[in-house]
Amino acid sequence: MRIGIGIDERGQTLGQVFGAARVAASAGVQTFWMGQHADWDPLLALALVSREVPEIGVGTAIALTYPQHPLTLAAQALSAQAASGNRFTLGVGLSHQPVIEGQYGYSYQRPSRHMREYLSVLGPLLRGESVDYRGETLRANGAVGVAGAQPPPLLVAALGPVMLRIAGELADGTITNWAGPKSLAEHVVPTIGAAAQAAGRPAPRVLAMVMVSVTSDPAGVRNWVASRFSLAGHLASYRAMLDREGAAGVADMVVAGDAAVVEAEFKRMADAGATEFVVVPVGSAEERARTIEMAGTLTA
Repeated sequence: MRIGIGIDERGQTLGQVFGAARVAASAGVQTFWMGQHADWDPLLALALVSREVPEIGVGTAIALTYPQHPLTLAAQALSAQAASGNRFTLGVGLSHQPVIEGQYGYSYQRPSRHMREYLSVLGPLLRGESVDYRGETLRANGAVGVAGAQPPPLLVAALGPVMLRIAGELADGTITNWAGPKSLAEHVVPTIGAAAQAAGRPAPRVLAMVMVSVTSDPAGVRNWVASRFSLAGHLASYRAMLDREGAAGVADMVVAGDAAVVEAEFKRMADAGATEFVVVPVGSAEERARTIEMAGTLTA
């Protein structure tokens, strides 16, 4: 299994982020992931991480599309790619209506149209091509070139059928969240796979981002997750995924238990079509440490 570690960087100093990456690399995991919230710029932080911890790959899960023009994001991504020695993966996503409209003041109308237009510009820019694009929501003219940067892999956070088809057609794969074996096997993998095949693209990467805890108290860990993340279950895209899994809330999607339980669940998701995992360790400090150690032992 190809396994990475994802962190919640909120409230952490840069030194703590470096430390988390060193722990992940020492455990033997292959990649280190950060998202975009209201603090660190993940591309800048990961470029720095890649210099401090050169033995691990880095990636965004995810960088937001709406607040950043694709010319700007392409320059940031190619800069991170060059800084990392071409060990960077760009994961992008829409976020959610309350964030984009409530915080940034952008319209969230027809988000799939936005993503199609955005990727139609971003993909060519990452490949070093010049663009002259006039869409309904986006205009772009120009090119971006960063010496020494290869085109980074481009992944899209996609859960619904339209977004998965767009990701299969215009990107290298998807990053899922709160998805389990049922939704992977019956929805995510076949939908994105068919779209990639129709577009003449290679089989897509399917990164399953999962909260994990190697613990003797799985109920306690799930209660902790529910107390902090239960609102996520009310967001439309996540709610649809939870319904496919027959889950009452996001806490039901946490992989928690002893090492055998965790390994068996990873195997179920791999058999369902997940090609890689981004493990977000949860629980006490001891439980998180055990989780990272186990992720390293499962890495192929």
